[in-house]
Amino acid sequence: MAGHSQFKNIMHRKGRVDAVRSKLFSKLAREITVAAKLGTPDPAMNPRLRAAVLAARAENMPKDNIERAIKKATGGEGENYEEIRYEGYGPGGAALIVEAQTDNRNRTASDVRSAFTKSGGSLAETGAVAFMFDRVGVIAFPPEVADADTMLEAAIEAGADDVRSDADGHEVTCAQEAYGEVSKALEARFGEPRRTGLIWKAQNAIDVDDETGEKLIRLVEVIEDQDDVQNVYVNFSLSDALMEKMGA
Repeated sequence: MAGHSQFKNIMHRKGRVDAVRSKLFSKLAREITVAAKLGTPDPAMNPRLRAAVLAARAENMPKDNIERAIKKATGGEGENYEEIRYEGYGPGGAALIVEAQTDNRNRTASDVRSAFTKSGGSLAETGAVAFMFDRVGVIAFPPEVADADTMLEAAIEAGADDVRSDADGHEVTCAQEAYGEVSKALEARFGEPRRTGLIWKAQNAIDVDDETGEKLIRLVEVIEDQDDVQNVYVNFSLSDALMEKMGA
C-alpha cells in the first residue's frame, strides 16, 4: 500500500489504542448531523449520511448515539457547522489536506495553523496542494464477499476506475461523479460495505526516510487531535521498517 491508504491504516490501528473515545465519537456524531442536515435524514437515500453511519459503526459507536446525532439534524438542534478545507506542507515536502467542520472559522484556522507550525509543517493557501490529489469515491468490502476477479468484474460493470484486493479486503475507487451509482450497484450485489465515502487520494506518493516519516506521523496526530478536524489526507509513503515499527 502507499500514500493515503497506507498511512490511514497505521493511524487507524494506532488509534485503536491511543485515541480518546469520547473525542472520536464527538467527531463521528458531528459528521452524521452535518450529513443529515445537508440531505435527507434517511441513510438509504443520503450517501454521505450512510458513509457517516458506517464509519460510526466501524468504531463501535452505540446505536443510540447515531440515532441521537440524526435527530439533532431533523429537530433543528445543534450548531450550524461550516465545512472548511486547509492545505499545507510537512517535513520532507509532504503535502497534506485537512478537512474541518466548525462553528468558529477564526478559532479553527488558528488551531490548525498552530498544529502545523509546532510540528514542523506550514499552512499554505487553498489550492496549493489540492492539484496533487484527486477527489474520488471509495467503497471497501471485507475479503470474504468475493474473490479478486469477481470484485474486479463487478466494479468495472458498475463504472469504477480501480480495485485493490488483498488479504484485508477489497477497495474500489471511482470518480466523484460516479460514486452514487457505483456504490449503489456494488452494495446491491455484495451487501453493506465496510467503509464508503469521498476522499482525497494522492496522485503520487513520495517516499520519505524513517526519521521524516516519524515527524510526519506526529504532525498528522497533532492535527487530527484538533476538535474541529474531521479528516487528514497525505501524499507520502512509509518504509516497511517504519510500518512494522508502528504496528501496521
